[in-house]
Amino acid sequence: VLGYCEGTVEDPQAPRLLVEDPSLCERPPSEEMDSTPMVASLLNKLANYTNLTQGVREHEEAEDGNRRAPVVVQSLNILGVILFLRLTWIVGAAGILGSFAIVSMCCICTLLTAISMSAIATNGVVPAGGSYYMISRSLGPEFGGAVGLCFYLGTTFAGSLYILGTIEILLIYIVPTATVFKDNTEDAKNNNMRVYGTCCLLLMALVVFVGVKYVNKLALVFLSCVILSIMATYAGAIKTLIEPPEFSVCLLGNRSLKNEMFEKCAKVEIIKNRTVPTKLWDIFCDSHYPNATCDEYFTLNNLTEIQAIPGLLSGVIKENLWSNYGPARQVIEKQNQPSVPAPTPKTDKEQNYVFSDIATFFTLLVGIYFPSVTGIMAGSNRSGDLRDAQRSIPVGTILAILTSSFIYISFVVLFGACIEGVVLRDKFGESIKRTPVIGVLAWPSPWVIVIGSFFSCCGAGLQSLTGAPRLLQAIARDGIIPFLQVFGHGKANGEPTWALLLTVGICEIGILIASLDDVAPILSMFFLMCYLFVNLACAVQTLLCTPNWRPRFKFYHWTLSFLGMSLSLSLMFICSWYYALVAVVIAGCIYKYIEYRGAVKEWGDGIRGLSLNAARFALIHLEEAPLHTKNWRPQLLVLCKLDSDLAVKHPRLLSFTSQLKAGKGLTIVCSVLEGTYMTHKEDAKTGEQNLKKAMTAEKMKGFSHVVVSSSLRDGFSIMIQSAGLGGMKHNAVLMAWPAGWKQAQDSSARKNFIETVRETTSAHQALLVAKNIDRFPDNQERLKEGTIDVWWIVHDGGLLMLLPFLLMQHKVWRKCRMRIFTVAQMDDNSIQMKKDLETFLYHLRLDAVVEVVEMHDSDISAFTYEKTLMMEQRSQMLKQMQLSRTEREREV
Repeated sequence: VLGYCEGTVEDPQAPRLLVEDPSLCERPPSEEMDSTPMVASLLNKLANYTNLTQGVREHEEAEDGNRRAPVVVQSLNILGVILFLRLTWIVGAAGILGSFAIVSMCCICTLLTAISMSAIATNGVVPAGGSYYMISRSLGPEFGGAVGLCFYLGTTFAGSLYILGTIEILLIYIVPTATVFKDNTEDAKNNNMRVYGTCCLLLMALVVFVGVKYVNKLALVFLSCVILSIMATYAGAIKTLIEPPEFSVCLLGNRSLKNEMFEKCAKVEIIKNRTVPTKLWDIFCDSHYPNATCDEYFTLNNLTEIQAIPGLLSGVIKENLWSNYGPARQVIEKQNQPSVPAPTPKTDKEQNYVFSDIATFFTLLVGIYFPSVTGIMAGSNRSGDLRDAQRSIPVGTILAILTSSFIYISFVVLFGACIEGVVLRDKFGESIKRTPVIGVLAWPSPWVIVIGSFFSCCGAGLQSLTGAPRLLQAIARDGIIPFLQVFGHGKANGEPTWALLLTVGICEIGILIASLDDVAPILSMFFLMCYLFVNLACAVQTLLCTPNWRPRFKFYHWTLSFLGMSLSLSLMFICSWYYALVAVVIAGCIYKYIEYRGAVKEWGDGIRGLSLNAARFALIHLEEAPLHTKNWRPQLLVLCKLDSDLAVKHPRLLSFTSQLKAGKGLTIVCSVLEGTYMTHKEDAKTGEQNLKKAMTAEKMKGFSHVVVSSSLRDGFSIMIQSAGLGGMKHNAVLMAWPAGWKQAQDSSARKNFIETVRETTSAHQALLVAKNIDRFPDNQERLKEGTIDVWWIVHDGGLLMLLPFLLMQHKVWRKCRMRIFTVAQMDDNSIQMKKDLETFLYHLRLDAVVEVVEMHDSDISAFTYEKTLMMEQRSQMLKQMQLSRTEREREV
């Protein structure tokens, strides 16, 4: 009979299908089910289901146009700060071929991740939380929480990146005179970035706090600016075929000069038939007169003025094909330009050349560029705002990636084919009068790029400050990380106020770094780690072939997910190996914290599915070959009794078990209730829960089971025969010595004990009976001295000697010594027997004191005939050991 539950603990509004009777649901059916047919009620709930909480849903419905906002989120985050501020510089340093490799690697990585994300997103409802929700429900709460927090940090630092880009545009290109610190030093520039960046952060946070509807309404304006800027760039590249822009670069020899302080690229000029030194002369010489002392390089080299934008037909693409990496503070020079070498002066004249501010190499550029493609998750972060996330996320994300990849690759080719190499490597456009390099190419004016990039960075920053708090709120509301639960609260309309405050604080850390190039690799690590686990989640779910894995998106394959995972991991270490290690350590610490302190969640994740498959494979593999002696260890079946209140009667038996096992090997704790299962079903569940609590209190790992049987004897017999599975079966039975059984009038206790001993012997299993178990030490005690005595009466294969060794591995028994007592008959050689036993212990690698006790035949006759035979076998074994040792000595 198919029945439906009304919800689950994690999501009360989500319908759940059970192939069982409806009474087995986690929540009982509502009262309306009595008057409404089951199917009709289910269909009604499915039609009215939403992935938003009640407060957010009411808030969203009250705002006009809010559902359209996520459509533009990904475009704002992908086509942003790196495109307008760093791509030309990357092309200049890496060359067209190197830049093409960088863009291709990053775009392929994001495309493969988007395919995996689309498969996961279409395999069920995606509530608010986006990527975190997908990873946590696919890989479990530990992985989900660790990667979710890393992705939250990446999104937050992305906000810092966009704000730093906004301030860089403002202070370099729009109002360069509005600086607070006027010194032309690196520290002053960084302090200006920090002051203005903090003010911009607070202003954006205020806008987000007032209401998301304002951010969403502004998003369309910001997107329009981005589209206009891109179209202006394409138009400018086409215009170079007709008429290149009138921007020129002044070269002294082959060195590029800053042209903010002069107009003419010449040493002298003729005014009214007189040769007059130019402003450039005054910059490099100590006076305005022709006989002045000038800089050596200025004297030896000529000035040349070249076009900054030669155009598509100029052939400059050949010069820009290859890389041009260099160290920090290197003068930007034009290749194949004649020049007379001379040292660069360590004076104020050094400031007249265009220098590279940082060292450039391939891996650094990968780390700086990668944030430009991290916007693929922006739409999934706003999954709670999407009307149909299963349809919008795959279509929107893949189209955004394909569109942005085309734009980036085409821009790489256009920049290398249109712009002079020295201009491309000029990061801040100092050689073209402080104009953004991409703005020089744009038509009709560079201000289109300046204004467009400014608003693009503002919009992307606002979107990051909007998405990151919601992501943190989703993690906090799941309750898997206890100390984050406060951030799950917000305003009455559901907006994450406390999460926004934390986001602003972390974002300020990125702003205090004050360098866009230093922040970019940091957020690249966190995003790449998230992409890695998204691909891993899809690969795991695909390979497991679970019945629940039914994505609507069909264009995926586990090999694509594995390739995306490998590429993400490779890019992490390509960008920065030390940042990658830090990110892995942070994620690992969060994982272990959730594992030990986090709330227990069962989401049916892929890791549990992998564990089940691995366990099944291991059990089947164990059945293929018998267990070898080297792999033997005691696998205990603990026969535990419950009192009238269904509590553990002898808790010290569990303490002894944990000390003997030290958490290793198989342990099954079982008990038997008399009666029928139909009448004692609840008692059996209660007893099993009490067993689990007692095992947890003793820190013992194992399995618990309570069987209801018509008699105790039959119940214990069933457990001895059937406990375990396949190769994971018990080989030893541990039980307590029955107390007061001699005084009891009822002989059933004696009979049950004797029958249990016989059942264990018939099953060829070891039997351990703990007498006076309630006097045994618990796990908190520490025995500072004492001995563990073993009476080796019969040959048992060494089990009696192994058990004390295992006990002494536990901290309770660690300081005790082991003594071995054995019995010799009068005709035995006791001295030789002691030596042989010591040799036997030496081969077993056990440290123990050996004592031989001589007994008369009359005393030994008290033992059974079988025991006497086994004593003879033991003596015969020792003699054989002695004989083999003598033969070896003779051979030597």
